[in-house]
Amino acid sequence: MTSLKIDTPTAVRQGEELDLIKLNDFIKSQLPDFEEITEVSQFPGGYSNLTYFLKTANREYVLRRPPVGAKDIKGGHDMAREYKILTAIKSIGYEKIPNPIIFTDDEAVMGCPFYIMERVQGIILRAKDAPKLMETVALAEMRKLSEALCDNLAVLHAIDIESTGLINIGKPEGYIQRQVEGWHKRYLASQTDEIAAMDTLAAWLKENLPAESKPTLIHNDYKYDNVVLNANNLSEIIAVLDWEMTTVGDPLMDVGTSLSYWAEANDGAFEKTFNLSWVEGNLTRQEFAERYAEKSGRDVSNILYFYVFGLFKNSVVIQQIYSRYKKGLTTDPRFADLIFGVKALSKKGIKSIESGRMM
Repeated sequence: MTSLKIDTPTAVRQGEELDLIKLNDFIKSQLPDFEEITEVSQFPGGYSNLTYFLKTANREYVLRRPPVGAKDIKGGHDMAREYKILTAIKSIGYEKIPNPIIFTDDEAVMGCPFYIMERVQGIILRAKDAPKLMETVALAEMRKLSEALCDNLAVLHAIDIESTGLINIGKPEGYIQRQVEGWHKRYLASQTDEIAAMDTLAAWLKENLPAESKPTLIHNDYKYDNVVLNANNLSEIIAVLDWEMTTVGDPLMDVGTSLSYWAEANDGAFEKTFNLSWVEGNLTRQEFAERYAEKSGRDVSNILYFYVFGLFKNSVVIQQIYSRYKKGLTTDPRFADLIFGVKALSKKGIKSIESGRMM
């Protein structure tokens, strides 16, 4: 068994507390046999939707809700959609997701929609785990884990979106162009600083639109800290989390996003906060792309475009969070320096275009 610890919640951050009385009253009205929630804490990771740990006398659950001040931002915070996706994927026998329990859009309960799912206990690898990972996990095991992560992405892209009805959660035709234009608009709407690299990336992406592949389910945020690993076998993925940005479209857009998170040893400190992929033993970005091609049968010869898009999209997500912080809509101190992340990722995108490879 690994010496890495099971993901542990901490005290709820100030300003993000839940009304336990209202929550229990609501759940009892919908699920009379549901045990009373006696303990609430919060998972500290992530920068988007808020994730809480709920404990009853005999069971453990997770509650997800949008962040405070997110009503003015479209996409990524649709709890009904995320709950629907989990339910549909579970219905076809893909077991590597938590069991969804209940959803409501009644804002009288906590001021926003939310849903509850069962907690999956296991290891979630975060940036802070890097030293322990390097001390205790053999290079061969790290390699096997990174291969498992890649392989599971190919499995997700093989899910039948027609039989599950998941084809209806998005509009796959013209997906790449809409994504490029949409993320550019989101950037302009949340812009706080003049960053020339962001303008250059947006123009390049629009001018170099590739032909689209057959649409699949795409997770859109697939990386180490969004999967739960078996504590007794780190290379076994037991659950995929955070389906908030899932849609249907070109699967290479999903691969590009994952690769944009996939930091390597020579990358900067900011990039390494996204993923532990820089720890020795992991696949490189190029090896990840090649293995995905082998497992999925897809052509990845134009993967640079999708990688650059991933960097641009991640930059915009960070910009949106930073904009909320600047407006005083959130006081989380982690957000104060995020503008430097926007600059770092956009600069990396420019270097990749100029070199013709994933930098």
